[in-house]
Amino acid sequence: MTLKDLFERSCAQYSERVAISFVNGTPLTYSDVKKEVAKTTDLILRMNIRKGDRVAILSGNMPNWCITYFAITCTGAIAVPILPDFTADEVKSILLHSGSKAIFVSEKLLPKIEMMQIDAITHQIAIEDFSIISGNLADKIFTPELPAENDTAAIIYTSGTTGRSKGVMLSHRNLTVDAEMCLCLQDVNLNDVFLSILPLSHTYEKTISFILPFMMGASIYYLEKPPTASVLIPALKKIRPTTILSVPLVIEKIYRNQVQAKFTRSKPVRLLYENVTPFRKTMHYLAGVKLRKTFGGRLRFFGVGGAKLDAVVERFLREARFPYAIGYGLTETAPMVAGANPSKTCFQGVGKVMTGIEVRIDEPNPNTGVGEILVKGENVMQGYYRDPEMTRSVFTDDGFFKTGDLGCFDNKNRLYIKGRLKSMILGASGENIYPEDIESIINNVRGVLESLVLEQKGKLVAMVCLNREEFEKHYQQMRSNTIQYISDKKDEWNDYLDVYVEELIEYVNNRVNRFSQIHSVIVVPVPFEKTPTQKIKRYLYH
Repeated sequence: MTLKDLFERSCAQYSERVAISFVNGTPLTYSDVKKEVAKTTDLILRMNIRKGDRVAILSGNMPNWCITYFAITCTGAIAVPILPDFTADEVKSILLHSGSKAIFVSEKLLPKIEMMQIDAITHQIAIEDFSIISGNLADKIFTPELPAENDTAAIIYTSGTTGRSKGVMLSHRNLTVDAEMCLCLQDVNLNDVFLSILPLSHTYEKTISFILPFMMGASIYYLEKPPTASVLIPALKKIRPTTILSVPLVIEKIYRNQVQAKFTRSKPVRLLYENVTPFRKTMHYLAGVKLRKTFGGRLRFFGVGGAKLDAVVERFLREARFPYAIGYGLTETAPMVAGANPSKTCFQGVGKVMTGIEVRIDEPNPNTGVGEILVKGENVMQGYYRDPEMTRSVFTDDGFFKTGDLGCFDNKNRLYIKGRLKSMILGASGENIYPEDIESIINNVRGVLESLVLEQKGKLVAMVCLNREEFEKHYQQMRSNTIQYISDKKDEWNDYLDVYVEELIEYVNNRVNRFSQIHSVIVVPVPFEKTPTQKIKRYLYH
């Protein structure tokens, strides 16, 4: 199936149902979307865009992003979605490398390209109203060549944790088959309402929260502004979504700022919460009731992907009976490979590999079963654009894609992710050390915002960014409970910080194995730089 096939079928089957809308906008039915895509297709053809030509999209989420994407791919051209957070230099690099002939750009992001001189780009289009920013339109419209299943539909440029941005070529078949495969994990129906909060230019959101619901006749809503609490909470109340996709950072912030903060505010409650399991479970359940109500009261699927979910936060979600599920995949796999629905989650694991995909563990450790995850299936990319050497390097001789992720299966054939192959640290005696596991423990220490574990001169060092507000509260609480014997507040603060670091090291080392123990902690003043899916760019800190 091509995206054009999917589009035309859905518009015919669900013509009068709501397809896409801003939360506070006028909804467009599937019939409306068909008309708008037809107009935009004519516009693209008048720009002399032919089959195989690349057309970029630089915009935040909006209904017109979806219309543009379908218009490009239905004509046989190739969409090049660009993440809004990319810098002007990154955008220019992508436009040059892809050889894009036109770009649809939002008013907000137009300054990123205004000063660029790129000869290949003949047209710039304002995505809000499809007005012409630059370029001339032809009077005559030629008949487009229809796309085939194995034609490239999109080139996705990733900004990963290794630093090198690569153009992932995904075919029409890659995208439509991956969306279909997701239905074996979680059903999507006419009554589903999706709230989109992640960038559509990321394959995770585009496949599962755009192509999939459009395929099944569901409704999709977009926020007019970034998903801050003041924007998100009224939106949740208004549309009462059934489905949201997220990254761990979103739900982790909710837990730490609203749940954990509330239950650790006073010492008696904190002691009960941290030491009495029945009390904690009861508090989590009650918090879950309130949280589900905040999300609109009918949420049935809260998908988490893009990075590992913190164990303490996942424990809360389970005890709160919040309908979360974890998925695993990569841009190169369009993206989903494995997952579960909320009734079949496995703690700190992903779940079953989707039907139609083969996964094997390469050179598993005989003791742990951990090795590199290899994937084969119709969802796996065609290759990296204009980089045949790198493409060859990531495929085995028998056609499996080398993900670079480490994982293993349990005795129920459920997949567990252990970290990135490149971030794994080899211990002095040959032990495999997974820094993500250590960081998960550090991040649950009161006062810690985030952390990064690295190897320096054969020893493990934790770089830690503190939550200044939480840390300041902890410090003031300590001062009020102790006899003041240091007159210099700066010295007092530094002494407290030294004690805090010592206690942090002791706390962590009591909870990890011998070869995963940290030697020292470096407190960093600002949060770490991250990818669009909120994974720390580790390569910047080596």
